[in-house]
Amino acid sequence: MRKLYLYETSAGAFYIAEHNGHFHPVFQEQSLGSYATAQQAAEGLAGGHTFSLPGGIDPSELGVPEDLGEWVKITPKA
Repeated sequence: MRKLYLYETSAGAFYIAEHNGHFHPVFQEQSLGSYATAQQAAEGLAGGHTFSLPGGIDPSELGVPEDLGEWVKITPKA
């Protein structure tokens, strides 16, 4: 998976990653679902509409934003 966006929380880092044309919210290297767009992945994660997170963590309580503009865009290293 190619990580595209990052959002740091007190529970750890969340990512939006792309794999085979689908976008996945990722936490602790686990895909939490599959979406058609990166924005939909962020919205699903922020709204708590993903697969369950380890330890019962609720991303909506951690302030994970729906808007990708609030995430850090990861630029590939040369």
